[in-house]
Amino acid sequence: MSQSTAEPRLVGSDRVLAVLAELARHPDGIGLEEMARAVASPKPTVHRALAALRRAGFAVQNGHGHYVLGDEFLRMAFAHHEARPDHVRVAPILKALCDRYGETVHYAVLDGASVVYRSKLDPPAGAVRLTSIVGGRNPAHCTAVGKVLLADTLRTEDAVREWVGDRTLERPTERSISTVDELHAELTRIREQGYAVDDRENEPGVNCLAVLAYLTSPTVPSGAISVSGLTYRTPLQTLVDDLPAIRAIVAGRQVAS
Repeated sequence: MSQSTAEPRLVGSDRVLAVLAELARHPDGIGLEEMARAVASPKPTVHRALAALRRAGFAVQNGHGHYVLGDEFLRMAFAHHEARPDHVRVAPILKALCDRYGETVHYAVLDGASVVYRSKLDPPAGAVRLTSIVGGRNPAHCTAVGKVLLADTLRTEDAVREWVGDRTLERPTERSISTVDELHAELTRIREQGYAVDDRENEPGVNCLAVLAYLTSPTVPSGAISVSGLTYRTPLQTLVDDLPAIRAIVAGRQVAS
């Protein structure tokens, strides 16, 4: 294979960043040899990258000799996350929704074909065990938060078709959208009604309602906020019927319980 068609080798700071990213995938730790394989680099160079991260407090070795993210990196990441303007403003909204419905609530943003969860709040008791985690991703086309954000972005069938491209749309459940035509029709409906639902499309037995959130601008949505619940405990129609209250809470207004 010629050098022009070969994948570029990691060098210098790129290697350090690749090692840091790989550490984040191994909360229980990763050994030097496994790390070298993961980033396709020689062990001595990976060891130097880990040494640089250790000096900065971004990596440490646990009792088994495996490497994990260091407390200094976690402190910086959490401090940055907590100080984000949208995170600061969304916290009381999520608490109000969580208190009102006793269900898990999310704040998410769109990133390509996925939604990324910026915040999540579970009720003190009876929380649904969802696949979502802060910083985690789910397919945008089969989540309520993703669809309401896509509806704001993809306003024509051509835009939807370009967004899908050559991809095959994932189907986490048999109810998930799988074609451009279905997605375009769904996004049109969402724009007309002003909210999106996930009716067991991302996880079996779980439904969700989402609306746009304008936390940093009065005209451009910063993300979307959703309420998720088990279908037998919080039917989707219950959330739809209470839509005015959800919208009021997301807008920062007090709502009677």
